[in-house]
Amino acid sequence: MIGKRIGGRTYYYLAESARVDGKPRVVGQRYLGTAEDIAAAVAGGDPEAAGARHRSFGDVSAVWGTLQRLDLVRRVDSVAGPQRARPTLGLHVALAVLHRATAPETEFEEWWTGCLAQDLVRPRPPKGSITTAGHWRALQRLTPERIAAVESVVAEAVLDLLGDDGTEALAVDVAQFAAFTAADCTLPSACQDVLAGLGLVVTRDGAIPLASRVYRRENAPTFGALAAELGERHTLVFHSGQAAQLDLGARTGFVGSLPLADHPELLARPASVRRRVDPERFAGLTAFDTVATVDGARRRVILLHSATLHAAQYRAFTGELSTTVRELDGLAAALAAGTHRGDRTQVHAEMSRIIRGRRVERVLNTALTGNRAGELRLERRVDEAAVARLAEEFFGKQILVTDRDWPVAEVVTAYRARNYLDSTFRWLTGSAVAGPSPRWEWTSHRIAVHALVSVLAATVTHLMRREADRAGMNLSVAELLDQLRGIGETVLRHRSTGGRPRTRRILSDRTSRQQALFELFGLERFAPA
Repeated sequence: MIGKRIGGRTYYYLAESARVDGKPRVVGQRYLGTAEDIAAAVAGGDPEAAGARHRSFGDVSAVWGTLQRLDLVRRVDSVAGPQRARPTLGLHVALAVLHRATAPETEFEEWWTGCLAQDLVRPRPPKGSITTAGHWRALQRLTPERIAAVESVVAEAVLDLLGDDGTEALAVDVAQFAAFTAADCTLPSACQDVLAGLGLVVTRDGAIPLASRVYRRENAPTFGALAAELGERHTLVFHSGQAAQLDLGARTGFVGSLPLADHPELLARPASVRRRVDPERFAGLTAFDTVATVDGARRRVILLHSATLHAAQYRAFTGELSTTVRELDGLAAALAAGTHRGDRTQVHAEMSRIIRGRRVERVLNTALTGNRAGELRLERRVDEAAVARLAEEFFGKQILVTDRDWPVAEVVTAYRARNYLDSTFRWLTGSAVAGPSPRWEWTSHRIAVHALVSVLAATVTHLMRREADRAGMNLSVAELLDQLRGIGETVLRHRSTGGRPRTRRILSDRTSRQQALFELFGLERFAPA
């Protein structure tokens, strides 16, 4: 241990000596601090920290680890060809995906400045080389041909990871992609005027995007036309509102839902005919697998009942019923107080306005007495037996139709792919790849780049979600990232005592689920030593 006198104070270093070319030399040196620092350390203390900052660790490192497994940087750079620019296009695309997946609401440069990614990216980009403007200029090198090639090489990487599990693909239309984008756009009306939706080809297991087609509102195809294009070689997934645009009597290769009102005979079947689907993957889900006539042909239909959906719909219905009853009671009070002077026709119109178009009309009994203004009185009663019948008939139910002979659990998984994707894109989409100006326009190129980054972020996060699901953690992408974000890192900066300021990184305590995710995604390799 040696001491150095600097500015009237002595600072100590642990020096390692060895012979170099036969002569003694200092080959290693570690700063220890002042005598007081050493005494505090011996006593079990530590020099007082001069400052600290907290940053997200789990989500950033897990997404970056998945990008590394996909070898995204190298694959994109292979598409781009020889480059003189540093950072390369591959790194810019990887950072865009990491940003979109972990902090889509934060401006890019602000995110990069305080993000853990600076410690993960190796080799580290030159100081000042990562800016919003520079990032967007780099992404402008993504020509339509390169975008298609990037999707292709990433899909190849995904299929390599999945093996035989990725051979079956689904065609899904995320029609709400434009609405999700506009929600975070600086000019939402302009966004919705240009964008219409997003067609995707995804894996059957995990709904991991493999290919996409973004379409503009101008000359946007009908769902029937889009289905003919997307579903020609893949299993088409659709919801009940789209079923009318398809001829299911003649079509092959589909999984979708039908309007409940079209099949009252199925809704009337007792609960005793339903069987549990998969208690581990789909808690509270039961199904009745049968056949019915759909578009003139006998098709396989599955009546589903979800206890979770039933409870949610019941809560929504009782809330709607309470609102309706409150408005009717207000009208009744106004009639009784003489403050509502409308005639019988006007009061009937007011009652219809309150009740019209709601299922509550099936459970509400109303009576209007009197004939002249000032004498009219309103009474109402909730028929509890009708509420029970309505809940038993409709709540928690869906009717799926398919021509596939898959197990019921796999049919449900395929159908829910669209719901998972809707939820994911609602979380991921935003204006993060836009330039620094708040008044940019949705050019064809910007739309294509925005869609590519969003789709790649969905690919990475759905791959992570699939791994978590296989480990027994059935989480949405938002729930998964939220759990990972809860694993934080605190950076403690100690006061300088004449040498280089010292920092210490420590991770926050983890719940049992966070620890399981920590181990699942191998985050130990990114953790501070």
